[in-house]
Amino acid sequence: MGRDEFLKAVRERANLASREEAERATAAVLRTLGERLAGGEPHDLASQLPEELAGYVRREGGAQADPFPLEEFYRRVAEREGTDQKAAEDHARAVVGVLREAVTSGEIGDVRAQLPSEYAPLFGD
Repeated sequence: MGRDEFLKAVRERANLASREEAERATAAVLRTLGERLAGGEPHDLASQLPEELAGYVRREGGAQADPFPLEEFYRRVAEREGTDQKAAEDHARAVVGVLREAVTSGEIGDVRAQLPSEYAPLFGD
């Protein structure tokens, strides 16, 4: 899935008014997810994304994962996106839904294995 297709899908699922809003939501969610993942997982996930989106997930150097809870995940997304928490939750679920289609099921399994069960709603469970 290319960048344009990814952003179009996010825009439609999140009912966003513009491509720019979809880009902002995608960037906020992928950056926050990248902060939450440990070890080489941000790079593994990024390797399956279009380069323009992969940079959002990757962390520089040996940055450690930050094991924050789901509520903090949504708060960080809202802050980065410049929106309220309810919108951030909806946008995060939309971005992760598209992410699930854009990368292999094995990669999504690896991502989910690093997250506590409280993150299940983010994945539509």
